[in-house]
Amino acid sequence: MEERLGQQKATEFLREAERMKRQIEKVQKERTLGAQCRKNGWTDWFGELEEYENLLQEERDAEKMNLQKQLLKIHNGVRTFQRQLTDVKPCPELIEKLKEIMTEVEISVNTFKEDQCLRFEELLKEERICCQEIVAYEKKMDNWTLAVKSDPKLPPTAATQVTKPTDGDFPPEVRALESFLQKTGGPVGGWDQYDHQAFLKVWTKHCGRPAFRREAKLYLPGKSLEEIEQHEDWYQQLIFLQDKKREAIQRWKTGRRQERQARIRGQEDAEQAERREKEAGTKAQQHRAEQERREAARQLEEWKERKKRKEEQDEEQRLAEEIHHRRRAQEERRRQLEVKLTIEEQLRLRREEEEERERRRREEEQREIEERRREAAMGIKRFQERDLHKVEAKLQDKQLKEQQEAERQKRITAKIKEKVEGHISRDPSRLTRPTKGWEERMKHVGPSGRGAVLQMFHRAVPSWRQGL
Repeated sequence: MEERLGQQKATEFLREAERMKRQIEKVQKERTLGAQCRKNGWTDWFGELEEYENLLQEERDAEKMNLQKQLLKIHNGVRTFQRQLTDVKPCPELIEKLKEIMTEVEISVNTFKEDQCLRFEELLKEERICCQEIVAYEKKMDNWTLAVKSDPKLPPTAATQVTKPTDGDFPPEVRALESFLQKTGGPVGGWDQYDHQAFLKVWTKHCGRPAFRREAKLYLPGKSLEEIEQHEDWYQQLIFLQDKKREAIQRWKTGRRQERQARIRGQEDAEQAERREKEAGTKAQQHRAEQERREAARQLEEWKERKKRKEEQDEEQRLAEEIHHRRRAQEERRRQLEVKLTIEEQLRLRREEEEERERRRREEEQREIEERRREAAMGIKRFQERDLHKVEAKLQDKQLKEQQEAERQKRITAKIKEKVEGHISRDPSRLTRPTKGWEERMKHVGPSGRGAVLQMFHRAVPSWRQGL
């Protein structure tokens, strides 16, 4: 719930800030009318506004510098507090110093808040006064309008009714100027705005010398010299009252500034007195801390002595226990050494037995290998002899077959020779005679040499080849 209320307040504050920003922009745009006021002869009013604006700007700059100094002081205190937290080991002196820094920062923040609250109250009071002045000026302008409409021919001294006086907080010079304007017809002295502007133009041109009246008569044909002189007297009285008002405002501003400076000096004096009191309290606290530190040091020394005696006793007891442990360890090592020697002797004997068995086994394996090698050599020899007999038998069979084939070839050759070398008669005319096959063929062919071939003859096989 509180968080929601805080968010609503923040939203309202942002809306108010945006509205004030728009109003400031509007006022800055209205300031551009100063050039037009100068052209129309409103030099005195514009100068007064510009001077007041410069004064306000100087006050804002001074206030800004004061705020920056206070914020810088708070920032430096916070940075010092952070450095003390990060760079130093914790101790009672550090804690006291951190408390002092925190107290200074808290005092600075509270002073800053109080100054801002007072400043805001003053600004609110000035705003209320300005609102009241604006309302009074609006009423006076309404009265001027009513008076002019009711009887525009009345003299300046009786043009309007006397209005109610303003608040008693205003200086007498301000009330005198307002009363003068109410009695004499407002800021134009009962004249028309155009006539008053023409009068101001000529009067400004001649710097108020009497020679301006003749030229003013040319610009104001509807006014007599007496009316011009009366208006001049009215205008001089207006300038005099405005100067008085400006001086009164300046005195009021100076008094306000002096009051603010006195308040600031009072705050600084209060801060210095508070700082002196704090320093005195700090010194007393440091004295108490020193006494406490001495007492703590004394107690620490006593505790160290007790601790040292206890450590010596513990050391003696530890040495006795260590000697006892060493003796027990020596006995244990001696017993373990004897056991180790016994085990090593047993292992050595066992190793020798195993080596003897291994030697015998290798000799047996070697004998078996030699025996198998002899048996293998004998088997190889038998196989070689058997293979040799087989090869010799195959060679003999092959030679026999070759002899039989040679004999067969010889018989075939002899038979062929007998057939070829028979009694053959030579007949040379046989070359020109047709063969038996040709004769058989020609029997079936007609005179034209064309006819059906009923039988296909092949080459004859010689008789000497028919039996092969």
